[in-house]
Amino acid sequence: MHAPASIGTGKFWRKAGIAAVALAATLALSLEAADARVGGGRSFGSRGANTFSAPPATNTTPKPAAPIERSITQPGKPAVPAASAATQTAANAAKPSMMRNLLMGGLIGAGLATLFGLGGSLAAVLGFILQALLIGGLVWLAIAFFRSRMQPAGAGAQSGGPMARSGLASGGPAGLGGAASGAAASGNAGPAVSIAGADFNAFERLLGEIQASYGREDIDALGDRVTPEMLSYFAGDLEENKRNGVRNQISGVKLLQGDLAEAWRERAVEYATVAMRFAITDEMVDRASGRKTADASPREVTEVWTFARPTGSGAAGWQLSAIQQA
Repeated sequence: MHAPASIGTGKFWRKAGIAAVALAATLALSLEAADARVGGGRSFGSRGANTFSAPPATNTTPKPAAPIERSITQPGKPAVPAASAATQTAANAAKPSMMRNLLMGGLIGAGLATLFGLGGSLAAVLGFILQALLIGGLVWLAIAFFRSRMQPAGAGAQSGGPMARSGLASGGPAGLGGAASGAAASGNAGPAVSIAGADFNAFERLLGEIQASYGREDIDALGDRVTPEMLSYFAGDLEENKRNGVRNQISGVKLLQGDLAEAWRERAVEYATVAMRFAITDEMVDRASGRKTADASPREVTEVWTFARPTGSGAAGWQLSAIQQA
C-alpha cells in the first residue's frame, strides 16, 4: 500500500522539478530579452566630476538613478581626457629630469678631472660639489613631490574621454521637457549650462539613432554618436553577441517622456543629464536561423542618459557619455 504512494510522490516531485526548470528557462529568456537593448540594463560611463554623484530627481525619475558601476573615471580623482593624459605623459618623458642632469654633470666633471690628471685636493673639491648637488637635487624633488600631492584633486575636472566625431544635423520634434535655461548640477560640477530647444531635439534624436545603430551593429554610426569610452563598451557587447551566435534586433523606439536633470560645464566640456522614458521593442535573434530566442513585445524603459560635447560645438556636438538605470 505504501509503494504506490511513494511512486506517486516521486512523480509529483519530478513533475514539479520539470515545471521549475521550465519556469526558470522562461524567466531567463525574459531577462535576456529585457537586457538586449543598448547598455543591457546596466549603469556605466562617465559624467565628469559627477560620475559618482547621483543626478537630481525629476518628474520622469522621482527615485534616485542607479549608481554608475563601470567607468574609466576613478573615484576621488579628476577625470582627465585620454588625449590630455597621453600628451602629458609624452611631455613628461621628453623632459630631461633634474637628477639625470646632475648625474651626467657629475660624471662629465669626474671624467674631465681624470682626463687632465687632476687629483688630490682638486678631485676632493669636485667630489664634494657633486655630493652637494645630488643632495640638493633630492631635496628639491621631495619638495616638488609633496607639493603636487597636496594640490586639490578635484580642481578643473574634465570628461572621461575626448569627444569623437560630430557634425550630426539637429532638428526633429521636441519631446523633452525641462527648463530651457538648464538645471544647475549637483555634486562637484562646475557652472550651469543653458540647454535650448535644439539641444532637447538632439537628445531625442540620439536616443533613436543610437538604438538603431546598435541593432544594426554599425560601429561607425555609433562612433559618431557616443564617446570613445561608451563605444568601447558597446563594441564589447556586440562582439559578445557574435561569439554567442545571436544578434540584437531593436525597433519601435519612441520617446514618451523626458526632462532635464542637470547641465554643467567643466573646462572645455559641457554635460547634460536627461531622464527619459521611452517605448522600445528589442529581442535576441539567432544569427544562423533567424529564430527569435524569446518573444518580444513593445515595452517601456526609463533610463538616465548623460550627454557631453565640447564647449561651443552647439547641438550637433552632443554625444552619449553615460547610461544609468532608473
